[in-house]
Amino acid sequence: MKTLKKLLFFILGIGLLFACSKSDSFWGDEPLGKTMNGGHDQPVMVAMPFKADLIGEYKLQEPEVKCGYSEENPYMYHIIVTANGTATHLGKTYAYFDFCCNVETGVYGPADIYLVAANGDMLFLSGEGQVMTGRLDYHPDYVNSYWKDPMIVLGGTGRFAGATGTIMTDDYNSDLDPNSHHHWTGTITLVKGK
Repeated sequence: MKTLKKLLFFILGIGLLFACSKSDSFWGDEPLGKTMNGGHDQPVMVAMPFKADLIGEYKLQEPEVKCGYSEENPYMYHIIVTANGTATHLGKTYAYFDFCCNVETGVYGPADIYLVAANGDMLFLSGEGQVMTGRLDYHPDYVNSYWKDPMIVLGGTGRFAGATGTIMTDDYNSDLDPNSHHHWTGTITLVKGK
């Protein structure tokens, strides 16, 4: 009987030793997380709200052939805007917009846009739409033109690699200053943990 007790304690001790060992493996060399999904780790994507407020400065507003400018079509301008402000997931941010615009109709795009976070991570966007003369009821009285158009998130660098989403602009130009005013809301989907 004493031998049986010793044998049972020995087996129990070995079982506890293996149970307490640190390992991500279940059987063989296969990590536990891969036993149920066929061996493929998939990044977990998380959708989060996005908001940005930026003040832009027009750096270039010139007719340009690359935008379709010609004597028959004198309204096609190349426009570059740089902006500073804040954005969720970026903090203080710098933005760059580069697009063509028909200054007669207000139709613009596609606009190539990128935002740069303080740590250098970049978020790439694209948008197109139309600048409308006047203002919406909720805009301040000094607004002289506005645009409310969707933008698509095209990815980025660093924590924004693989990012997707849709952002809606609520932007305007003002009689008080020569700047563009940008107010964006939407949803951005990022890889969890980036």
